[in-house]
Amino acid sequence: MKKLLTITALFVCGGLFAQKTPVVVPSAQQQPVPNNRHEPEQGPKKYTDVITDKAVTKHGLFTVHKVDEKWYFEIPDSILNREIMAITRFSKVAGGGGVYGGELANQQTILWQKGPSNNVFLRVVTTISVADSTNAIYKAVNNSYVNPIAAAFDIKALGKDSASVIIDVTDFFRGDNQVVSISPAAKRRLNLTGLSPDRSYIQTIHTFPVNTEVKTVKTYISSGGFGPGAPGSASLPAAEAAGAVTVEMNTSFIILPHEPMAKRAYDPRVGFFADQYQVYSDDEQKVEENTFITRWRLELKDEDFEKWKKGELVEPKKPIIYYIDPATPKQWRPYLIAGVNDWQRAFEKAGFKNAIMAKEWPEGDTTMSTEDARFSVIRYFASDIENAYGPNIHDPRSGEILESHIQWYHNVMKLVHDWFMIQTAAVDPKARKMKFDDTLMGQLIRFVSSHEVGHTLGLRHNMGSSSRTPVELLRNKAWVEAHGHTASIMDYARFNYVAQPEDSITEAGLFPRIGEYDKWAIKWGYMPTGAKDEKEDEKIINKWVIDSLAANPRLWFGTELNPYDPRSQTEDLGDNAMKASEYGIRNLKRIMLQLPAWTSEEADKYDNLKDMYNEVIGQFSLYMSHVLRNVGGIYETPKSVEQTGDVYEPTPKNLQKDAVAFLNKQLFETPYWLIDKNILDKFNNPVSNDAVANMQTGVVNSLLSAARLNRLAISSTRFGTTITYQPDDMLDDIKKGVWSELATKKPIDVCRRNLQKAYTEDLINIINPPQVANTQGLPAQVIALLGTNVKNTDIPSIVRAHLTTLRNEILAAIPGTIDKLSKYHLQDVAERIKRALDPK
Repeated sequence: MKKLLTITALFVCGGLFAQKTPVVVPSAQQQPVPNNRHEPEQGPKKYTDVITDKAVTKHGLFTVHKVDEKWYFEIPDSILNREIMAITRFSKVAGGGGVYGGELANQQTILWQKGPSNNVFLRVVTTISVADSTNAIYKAVNNSYVNPIAAAFDIKALGKDSASVIIDVTDFFRGDNQVVSISPAAKRRLNLTGLSPDRSYIQTIHTFPVNTEVKTVKTYISSGGFGPGAPGSASLPAAEAAGAVTVEMNTSFIILPHEPMAKRAYDPRVGFFADQYQVYSDDEQKVEENTFITRWRLELKDEDFEKWKKGELVEPKKPIIYYIDPATPKQWRPYLIAGVNDWQRAFEKAGFKNAIMAKEWPEGDTTMSTEDARFSVIRYFASDIENAYGPNIHDPRSGEILESHIQWYHNVMKLVHDWFMIQTAAVDPKARKMKFDDTLMGQLIRFVSSHEVGHTLGLRHNMGSSSRTPVELLRNKAWVEAHGHTASIMDYARFNYVAQPEDSITEAGLFPRIGEYDKWAIKWGYMPTGAKDEKEDEKIINKWVIDSLAANPRLWFGTELNPYDPRSQTEDLGDNAMKASEYGIRNLKRIMLQLPAWTSEEADKYDNLKDMYNEVIGQFSLYMSHVLRNVGGIYETPKSVEQTGDVYEPTPKNLQKDAVAFLNKQLFETPYWLIDKNILDKFNNPVSNDAVANMQTGVVNSLLSAARLNRLAISSTRFGTTITYQPDDMLDDIKKGVWSELATKKPIDVCRRNLQKAYTEDLINIINPPQVANTQGLPAQVIALLGTNVKNTDIPSIVRAHLTTLRNEILAAIPGTIDKLSKYHLQDVAERIKRALDPK
């Protein structure tokens, strides 16, 4: 009989791209079993001696028996060696640790296997390779890996028909076995040490046809304080008060399909999360990386296949259903449901109707639990965290999504309030107050719901989608209300901050929505191709991508993982960051004038004004970072060999020059409109760090970094000097803005003096880099933080020449400088440059 040896990698998919490169791990079946246990003193007992007439029995995936205080699993022989997901979630958690009931605590793929001495082993499946049993290399793969044995159980009895084994699981679940408990990293972060057995117990075990649910209460010793050396560790009030922390947990054992779902090949031109494993065969000359997307198993009913082929919409065998946590405030439930149901239009592009829906939780149904892995739930947390995220649990063999628990924090409403007010209050009167009407807040909740549901369907962030919309179209009322300001709700393009008051654009043109890209991506990922195998399927969907992008460039996917492509940024809009940001600044200036009035509430101690002023600063800072990314930017456009053009191109030279000109005008010229004493004197102590000055310094530090200058030089070599922005040209352009007073002889204000000193020190640090410790043996990430080494490149030569010219210009300007502090400043900078050029 032909076998496929499968070695599976496990992943937890988070709100952002949470897939990881797998670690090398072993085979699920036919593992050598170490014979290192002593034979039990006696073999299995009679069934009735173990499962007495006192037993309370429930039938399901595992038949569960409770006899007095003992819990037994009866495991049929038919599911021995079958892969099973063990998904452990927190049910209730001690407050203060940033962890909430409903969040994932652990996820493993396990299998039960008979041992050599009347025992059963629980193995964790951790392998990442496959080989066909008809190939000789199958033996090599099989010999290369072994799954760890996480627990061993004596067989207490055989089932009545001798086709099952009975094991005692009481101590296993009551204890702290890592497979069904908190991960070691989480324990360190929460500063949890040993388990207290006398305060830990099994609460309930329920079993169903495809899953078994185990709820436990575990108490850990904790002295409070911070976890030892753990970044972001938490000090739990419970630990401070009682020296112990108690958590309730639920572990779902859900059997994986006997036949894995057909995989769909990953394509970097479409934004899906992915999993992978290595494939070995006798015929290959290199190891094949089989990378496939994560998606739900949506299948046609046999009787509907012909209708579907004719273009009729048909219902899938099993729709995707999300339930709303009964802890959710009732006024927000309809909007969360709407955010899920909005995806129905996308699945219609794949030929399915009613493929996805949300429902209220049936609160009277005692057979259902929100921790049950059979049910996907939008969990609502009483938390001050301003966030929500949408993970999923999938079959690592095929990418089939099995369930999802979207995590919704109560304070996400503050996040969307602040975004909407700062980005749209100039054009939408409803945004001009600190508490929105329920209808407006509901629509904001709906958009976040749709975004997070998109993640649980397998979609990654498409940060490049908004770059496919020309900026001027964002002000075109008819166009933007019909098409939306971005083609993807998976982009971080919150609201249309480009729209001006005179454009009269309504919320239809201000809000994000499920757009053209989202509908196309769902079609690409979920529509059946009719291919006979995965190779043919890959060829078909490759052609879909090529034809679709050629017909509609708005379907482009811009990865969230590229730090150098200015088209793929968070929180930005349009195809030109300089134009979009200028419109955004016009609106921020309008908002600043009204900020005291719009934030005023009775008895408020200027907390609202402080919060929203900081939001204005934050939004302005975003505009600066959007523009900055253009300087030294590299476009990356993944392609297959059938497509024309290059994958890598420099950001156009004119855009890079425009970016520097924008920064000179909008930031390096002191933006006094942000330094409004009538606002700052209400809440800002003058001894505090100046936000505007810090922003100026931060941007100039980044602009003049060795890494950016080196990228410009490398691009010049690769792509040619005629189409690239030269490091020397960039330094000249920045100098004209930052040092304009040298020509005008105007007094240099304090912000500009600080900026000019930062500029000078940045360049000095390139020709005289600070001494760093020996980096040998340090992780690559740490070495990267120490900066780019440009010692043996042209960069120090260019910078030295630039500093020499700057010093000469400063010396020439000093005699004509009347302002005393300005003169002191220039003399100081000239001396710094002199010492840097000639340290002796």
